Amino acid sequence: MDKFVIDGGNRLEGVVRISGSKNASLPMMAASLLTDETCVVGNVPPLADIRTMSMILAELGVSVERTNPTTIECRPGDATAVTARYELVSRMRASFCVLGPLVAKRKKARVSLPGGCVIGLRPIDLHIKGLRSLGARVYVEHGYVVAEADRLKGAEIYLGGAFGSSVTGTANVMMAATLAEGRTVVENAACEPEIQDLAEFLNAMGARISGIGTPRLTIEGVEELGGCRYDVIPDRIEAGTFLVAGAMTRGDLRLVDARLDHLHAVVDSLRRIGVHVYREGGEVRVEAPERPSPIDVTTLPYPGFPTDLQAQFMALLSLADGISVVTEKIYPDRFMHVAELNRMAANIRKEGATTIIMGVPELSGAQVMASDLRASAALVLAGLVAKGRTEVRRVYHIDRGYEKVEEKLRAVGAKIQRLPDE
Repeated sequence: MDKFVIDGGNRLEGVVRISGSKNASLPMMAASLLTDETCVVGNVPPLADIRTMSMILAELGVSVERTNPTTIECRPGDATAVTARYELVSRMRASFCVLGPLVAKRKKARVSLPGGCVIGLRPIDLHIKGLRSLGARVYVEHGYVVAEADRLKGAEIYLGGAFGSSVTGTANVMMAATLAEGRTVVENAACEPEIQDLAEFLNAMGARISGIGTPRLTIEGVEELGGCRYDVIPDRIEAGTFLVAGAMTRGDLRLVDARLDHLHAVVDSLRRIGVHVYREGGEVRVEAPERPSPIDVTTLPYPGFPTDLQAQFMALLSLADGISVVTEKIYPDRFMHVAELNRMAANIRKEGATTIIMGVPELSGAQVMASDLRASAALVLAGLVAKGRTEVRRVYHIDRGYEKVEEKLRAVGAKIQRLPDE
């Protein structure tokens, strides 16, 4: 197990290339279960989660081979396996996206209840509701979700939940519906760029999906899907993380392959606290000459402020000149980073699903523990500006979602090294 050792205080300046989206790549890999032909997916980052999904697919008869640093080929083989084991599915929630493709193509799926980051309750009720609406018999048995159907039938499905639309639920239902008989209409579908990208990928395979990017998806079922060649969108959460890194260090970063049209709420919030974010040629530039102003932020489904950038933004606001409020509307318990940031001399108080952040003049280096993927990113960002040395332990979390993050940070001036955690 490794840790990051960070000597804070360096201004970040230079160019960062944003990798392909992890959260778009994973459901596309799962979608390879829908076809008997090879799918070639480009701009796929070499992350721990990608390797986990590759292992799950291998056990389901799909060979995943990385043909170059950014491209994978998913080749179907044995189509009899239908079980995704607990030992693998428990590592990340996105692996639950094999449920829909399996029942649609192989008529049965047996998928362990999902795992992933410890950020609070994330129910699967919408997944089950959607598949049942398509005619599947779905039940939970011995810690596994089992779904069975001779052939799914198109239906009108409302996918609203207690905290809005479900990204993985939308992905599962949309993939399953591509092979259903007749038309499926999904109301209150997730609109995230990763869902849009998955829909485009499925259409490249021969699906007939319309309404992409809206809360109303229409899927005309087809008899079969084929292979395709497709490039994944850039990772908006990595891009947002580096925007925050530039703001926190009062730096001057230029991001290559970043899409501002996927980050409207984040960019708006950054500009409101005094950070300059703008396009310059083919790059996105972030400059932060002053201490940030305080702000109120509420996470919401896309196009609202993303929950996956809440922790990083909280680290930034801990240095604001005043009092900020952050409210979490997606995962109300996603605040395990608060105690660790306070160890670094932040002044954050949690009240239910809301935190009150009293800005402090500076943070102080400390030994801290990462609890999940995005919390680990927030602690690394805090370490970049903290006075003295910070040690971030359990960095395997950050390896799930950020490609060679320490190398990218070092290239723009950070003093960060990866060392064995003895």
